[in-house]
Amino acid sequence: MRYYLRHLDFMLMATALAITSYGLWILRNATRSDVPGDPTYYYNRQLAYAIVGIVGMVLISALPPRLFRRAHPVLYGFVIASTAIVLVIGTSIQGGQRWINLGLFQFQPSELGKLLLIVGLAALLASKRHVWSPARMTWGALAYMMFPALLVFAEPDFGTALVYAAVTLGMLFVLGAPWRHFAWMGLAFVVLLAMVFSILPGLGVPVLKQYQQDRLTAFLHPTSSNVQADGYHLYQSMIAVGHGGTTGTGYAGATQTRLNYLPEHATDFIFSVVGEERGFIGAVWLLGLYALLIWRGLRIITISRSTFGSLVAAGIVSMLTFQIFINIGMTIGIAPITGIPLPFMSFGGTHTITNLFAIGVLQAIHVHAYQGDDPLYA
Repeated sequence: MRYYLRHLDFMLMATALAITSYGLWILRNATRSDVPGDPTYYYNRQLAYAIVGIVGMVLISALPPRLFRRAHPVLYGFVIASTAIVLVIGTSIQGGQRWINLGLFQFQPSELGKLLLIVGLAALLASKRHVWSPARMTWGALAYMMFPALLVFAEPDFGTALVYAAVTLGMLFVLGAPWRHFAWMGLAFVVLLAMVFSILPGLGVPVLKQYQQDRLTAFLHPTSSNVQADGYHLYQSMIAVGHGGTTGTGYAGATQTRLNYLPEHATDFIFSVVGEERGFIGAVWLLGLYALLIWRGLRIITISRSTFGSLVAAGIVSMLTFQIFINIGMTIGIAPITGIPLPFMSFGGTHTITNLFAIGVLQAIHVHAYQGDDPLYA
């Protein structure tokens, strides 16, 4: 116990808890009028999710990383099975079949799958590092990621599929994949975009649903004739962020949020609420906390004595960084609207719990970073 407490990264834990608390505060204000007669409906549920996540974070941080590595085949199997099952019995909400109804809780397998995929992929790459060639390592990582990503894409959930790809690229970068591999993958991505948005639809074979394509391209022309259609979300988000000014309007003056002009203000566009209610200062405060969180994660990559530990930390840092950048970018018009939630801030049970579990995994790597006598941890 003494060793455990001495090697915890208290700054990492405090930062994650600070962002979670900030999110609860913002959510409580933003959703006061969403459910008539129950102004704390969303807040109470998010608080319960946060408590479950924090308890799990503490428990996971006490586990040696070798247990995660040993369990990786089961974890990967769970990702595949759960994402496949949701396509059969999942609950459909707003055009996406992504949740399994567990009564009091809507379980979203693709969210938990982000963390489990990271652990499994790290175990694969660490075990094959001195066996496979660099090219085979890259192809192996892409193949390992591709199957669950395609299942998630079929839900359809294009945003989460992109997160799966982002964590894979981040882990390959830390592993030391040659730069030419990233150049070829970048070229392949450009070709894929052309196929999805132009070539295949032109041949009568649409890949994305129409509403997905409209949302993804709306950021290119948010103030044109589609303001009342596909660009409505982004247009209202930009108004909310601009309305906040330097110090924010507070809840009473946050008309975009309070009068429900801003859609999805509890989930995808929670950062817009921060911009309106807390202004530039509140937004910068949040960005500063995120920067501190990412820095602590990057530090864990460097201090871990194992390839597995460094790769897991790299995957988690890539996951959080990508989600933060895309979510905030889409609220201010510099990134497409993909439905990616803002870590520790957006309302959502599986999302919130998974992010806190991820911090627990980082803590476990940090605690055991100085133990180099475990052959499974090499």
